[in-house]
Amino acid sequence: MRALCLVALLSLIAWPARGEPPKVAVFDFEMIDSSLQGEVSGPRTDEQERLMRTGDQVRKGLADSGKFQVIDIAAVNAAAHGSNLQACGGCDIKYASELGADLAITGVVQKVSNLILNVNIFLRDVHTGQLVAAMSADMRGNTDESWSRATSYLVRNRLLAPNYGMPQVQ
Repeated sequence: MRALCLVALLSLIAWPARGEPPKVAVFDFEMIDSSLQGEVSGPRTDEQERLMRTGDQVRKGLADSGKFQVIDIAAVNAAAHGSNLQACGGCDIKYASELGADLAITGVVQKVSNLILNVNIFLRDVHTGQLVAAMSADMRGNTDESWSRATSYLVRNRLLAPNYGMPQVQ
């Protein structure tokens, strides 16, 4: 995986040369709920709210870093919500391109039970359509705090970490 990230990073080297941070479209996160509770009761309001906060947390973390320009996704948000961004054949790239983004971030929270969940983040280069990085963090417990901590970990230690996969701005 590190070799893939290094090759992808080399292909992204042109962004810092432009003198401005890369533009990133961070889409709202989606959920895959294979838990018994999810099959019986369907989507939970608290989890849907957490999904929205997770996307907001990623956007805020990247914007606050000053290393990326976070693009407003409002113009394509309805279309994105009507698609399964992980299985739509690159519609995330299409939407991000319409917004003028260089990078597209999608995410999925997988729920096995109220005790076992994980957050997955996928970063793609809009210009090539290539996956630049994929990352995941397991969490124990289905609470606001566990979701926030797992997301914070991925932002700090993966998305913003030097040499992990995001193009670093000098």
